[in-house]
Amino acid sequence: MELYFPTELGEQLAFTCAAVTAVLGLLVLLLPGPALRLAAFQIGEIRPEGYAAVRASGAHHLGFGLAAVMLAQDWIYLTLAAALGFAAAGRLVSCVFDRAFTFKNMAFLLLQVVLAGGPLAYVLGAF
Repeated sequence: MELYFPTELGEQLAFTCAAVTAVLGLLVLLLPGPALRLAAFQIGEIRPEGYAAVRASGAHHLGFGLAAVMLAQDWIYLTLAAALGFAAAGRLVSCVFDRAFTFKNMAFLLLQVVLAGGPLAYVLGAF
C-alpha cells in the first residue's frame, strides 16, 4: 500500500492540515500531562479517568486526521473542516462569555481556524 500525496496545491493544503491534526492528536494521546498544562490546566490530583478523557480526545483527533490522510476524499476533508470549525467556534464563545481573551487562547483559536480553513478551502474550490 502506497501513501498517497496529492499533486494539486489545494489538496496538498487539505492533506497537510489533516496530517497536522493527526500529529497534534498523537501528542495529546501520548503526553496528556503536558497537553493539559499547555491548555492552562493546573496539574494536581488528576484521577486516571481525567487522563483517559484527555487521551481519548487526542485519539479522536489522531483518528480523524489519519482517516482524512488515508482516504483523501472531499467529504472526509469537509467533515474534518466542520469539526475543527465548530471547535474554533466553541473557543470563540468561551472567549466572549468567559472573558478568555488571552494570547494562548487566541493562538489556539488561530490554529483551529487555519486547520479548518485548509480543507474547507480545498473542498469549496478556492484552490
